[in-house]
This record gives sequence, structure tokens and C-alpha cells, in this order.
Amino acid sequence: MALNFSAIDHVIYGKVTVVDVLTFIVTVILAVLIATFAKIRLKLYLSDKLPKDVLDVLLRVVYYSIIGIALLSVLPRIGISLSGLFVAGGIAGLVVGFASQSVVSNLVSGLFIMFERPVKIGDQIEIEGISGFVEDVQIMSTVIRTYDGVFVRIPNDKVFTSRIMNYVANTVRRFEYTVGISYADDAERAIEIIKNVIDSEPFALKYPEPQVFVKQLSDSSVDITVRVWAPVQVWYDLRMRLLWRIKREIEKAGIEIPFPQRVIWFGQK
Repeated sequence: MALNFSAIDHVIYGKVTVVDVLTFIVTVILAVLIATFAKIRLKLYLSDKLPKDVLDVLLRVVYYSIIGIALLSVLPRIGISLSGLFVAGGIAGLVVGFASQSVVSNLVSGLFIMFERPVKIGDQIEIEGISGFVEDVQIMSTVIRTYDGVFVRIPNDKVFTSRIMNYVANTVRRFEYTVGISYADDAERAIEIIKNVIDSEPFALKYPEPQVFVKQLSDSSVDITVRVWAPVQVWYDLRMRLLWRIKREIEKAGIEIPFPQRVIWFGQK
């Protein structure tokens, strides 16, 4: 028994003994097990209460915080001074900070985006002239799939500081046409036809009410403005379908949709 105690108390280096090394190893293993258990329990409890991207960040913070606290508590047992570590870490932090300001900026912006949630996965948005669907919101960047199927990665500091146009944040969205008719045709009749076409569309909302009115008298046509509200899920399909139906119904009624033209008079000498 005495031999065993002497072996355990054997000095490995400095004042660090076998007991200190074993304590360090056991503490790290326990910390990993506790962190894993806490991560699993939090995920089960919060999975239906928080968005997935926010929950992922929270789980990582909890997991690595538990392990980090455990490491800091046992590092002195293996001869690593925390004061010296903090000084070295501070110097290294300054060097890395100056060398990676954009990385830190993207990281902080990513955290703000995940908690503020100006955009969510699946949203249709436009940022800095790039339009498409939000595919992923990561810590460092946001991935957008354009309408052409191209994946674009935008750094989060750019996302956070730019003007974001979110096309689906509201449940309804308006679209607008300008329909030109000939000066020889009846504008009131054309407005009535357009209103009837809108009324026949089940997804064209009654409230807010559609607007159909003469906006201006152009060089070659009387311009009628058409404004319709629709649910965002069917906005694009309705916009395309309704314009074609308006064109067909106006032409059926014998109303001309003119093209730009000029009348030139030649004087006689």
C-alpha cells in the first residue's frame, strides 16, 4: 500500500504530481460529460420554444462555457498559472484582434442577426442588389440562393449594416400595373372590365381594396394604374396571371392597347 501512495505522489515536473495529472484528466472528462448532458437537456426543453439557429448558438455557448470553466479551475493543478495565461492571452488577443477585425465584426453581427432576426431561413429578401431566398444564417455569413439558383455568401457585417428588403415579412404584398388604352376608347369601360377581372380572382384581396384609376394622359395612350393586394404565398403567380387576363378581356371588348407612335405633318410649300 505504501508503494502505491509513493507512486501516486511521484513528482512528474516542477511540483506537479501524478495525483495532479489524474485530477486534471478526471475533471476534463467529467466536464465534457456534464456539458453534453446539459446540451441534450436544453435541446429537448427549448427545441419548440426557440428558432433553430438561435438554439444552436445557445447550445454551443453552454457546452463550451462548462468545459472552459472546468479547465480554468484545474489548470493550476498541472502548473499552468492563470495570471500568466491571462497576460499571454491579452497580448495574443490584441495581435489577433488587429489582424482579424473583419472576422470579429462578422461574428458579432452574426450573433445580433440571430437574436434580432431581421431575416429568417426561407425568406425572400434583397441585400445590396442581391435578391433571392435565405438558405442559411450562420455565425460568420448569410447564404442566399438567387432566383437563378446561384448560392451567394454575404458576410454578416454587410448584412447587419445594409438595408434589407424582406418581401415576405408581411403577410400581404401589393403589385401594380400600368395599362395604356387608346384615346378613342372609353376609359370608364376599361376600368370596369379590369375591376371585374380582379373581382373574379379568389386570391385578389378585398381589403386592402384594389385601386383602378386613370393616372395620366401620355403621348400615345391614356394610362390606367392597377393596384392589387395579394397573400405573399401567391403574390408572384397572381401578378403574372392577372396581367394576362386583363390584356385578353380588354382586347375582347374591342379596346385598343396602343404602342408608342408619332404623327408627322409635312407642310406644303
